[in-house]
Amino acid sequence: MTARAKPPAAARTARQEERRRRILEATERLARRGGFDAVQMREVAELSEVALGTLYRYFPSKVHLLVATMHAQLEQLHTALHRHPPAAQDPPARVAETLMRAFRQLQREPLLADAMVRALNFGDRSVCGEVDAVSELTTAIVLDAMGATGEPSPRRLSAVRVVGHTWHSALVSWLSGRASIAQVTEDVETVCTLLAADGTDSAGGASGAPG
Repeated sequence: MTARAKPPAAARTARQEERRRRILEATERLARRGGFDAVQMREVAELSEVALGTLYRYFPSKVHLLVATMHAQLEQLHTALHRHPPAAQDPPARVAETLMRAFRQLQREPLLADAMVRALNFGDRSVCGEVDAVSELTTAIVLDAMGATGEPSPRRLSAVRVVGHTWHSALVSWLSGRASIAQVTEDVETVCTLLAADGTDSAGGASGAPG
């Protein structure tokens, strides 16, 4: 199936936005109770009080649903970050603090976290738009945590992507029981040091340090 979730955010009416919110809340509730397998399209439709055909117009599959749920969770984190910025002074430390804050939020709901991560991993080309949106929001969260302004350089964006990949991999390892929380923390803090060593400022120019 090559359908894409729709309508886009910019084109949604208030009624459509409310319906979408109910759908995502129902998805989250089912995933919290039973993980990935508990999210069934018919049950989501019933719980959110929308017709099954309407649900499929918004989200063509449960993978679309769960990736969109991950995006909504990250949006909440992004909003919280603006209200309560990380306390560390050093930009890499602020990013590590922010990512560990996100990790602890997911840690409180392991079945939901596992369902969302599995959806991200299972996503094929039909879900690439939704997966890209999650990646872009993760990048925005990292840059905001750094206090970056202006257009980031390609090298900085590359470092940010590596940070995001490591955070995701650490989350997968923890969910599968292969990594402890202490290991996740150490890996996240270590990879965030790349953000101090990328040699560029937030506008893409040289930092003034010798290469």
